[in-house]
Amino acid sequence: MIEQDRPFPASLPAPGQVVLIRVFVNGPAGGNPVPLVADARGMDAEQMQDLARTHGHESAFVLPADVPGADWRLRFFVPHHEMEMCGHATVGSLWALRRWGVWTTPTACVQTMSGLVDVEWDAARQRAWISQPAVREQVLESSAAALVARTLRLPACTAPMTNAATSRVKTLVPLPDVAALNGLTPDFAAMESTCDAIASTGLYPYALGNGGQAAEPTVFARQFPRKSGYPEDAATGIAAAALWGHLAATGTIAVGSAASPVVCTVRQGDAMGSPSAITVRPRFDAQGAVAGCWLSGEVMEGAA
Repeated sequence: MIEQDRPFPASLPAPGQVVLIRVFVNGPAGGNPVPLVADARGMDAEQMQDLARTHGHESAFVLPADVPGADWRLRFFVPHHEMEMCGHATVGSLWALRRWGVWTTPTACVQTMSGLVDVEWDAARQRAWISQPAVREQVLESSAAALVARTLRLPACTAPMTNAATSRVKTLVPLPDVAALNGLTPDFAAMESTCDAIASTGLYPYALGNGGQAAEPTVFARQFPRKSGYPEDAATGIAAAALWGHLAATGTIAVGSAASPVVCTVRQGDAMGSPSAITVRPRFDAQGAVAGCWLSGEVMEGAA
């Protein structure tokens, strides 16, 4: 049963209870919904899968950690399968745990199937920042890029496309402008086979919204998942992290320094009426080198 009308609880919900939140919100109807079970002890994978299928969105389940150094373990399900990592569900889960007084320290560490995720609490903005590692990427061969272009129904295919990942692999497809991005009408029937052929979990076309070296660069994107149970995603944190890593590595956007990091905003969901904003900033190591990034964004209670 979808609990659309149940008010947001003032304290930690009972085991198995579902709470609805929206993450990376950028307007009244924006953000990506997350059905969240803050105490999933006693639930098995089949029950978690059924809940995600019933709600039709990425769903998050909080469990006790079972590895040293982690504060909680998170599991994530979409209607069709379990996911190793989900950026917006992690940001939203930590925001909710903070609101319920379960998380009170400045930092935390979350266990996921994709590995350990560091977390920082931003008291000024009342939001959590989560870590993602350095991007891994590979340029697509011309035949693979042509297949992607056909699936997205692009009129031409000239700019290099890249498989990039901080967790799951996403295919980055540069477009000339935001109008071209919002005008895409993909061949959704071919999406799964195309992604399988190029070893990707989703296509992530994007366009720069202002000069890349701007003080606060903005990039617009859309995410078409391989097989999640819905055709388009309103906000995809790990795809935004991979995109940021690619643009930073190529010098397309500035990163700043540890003392003055450049914050980038990835706008997503506009074309589907769910405007979202994913905030990304560089993560620096002790020597001042970029070592991945931090993701954050606004969270709101309830469904859109």
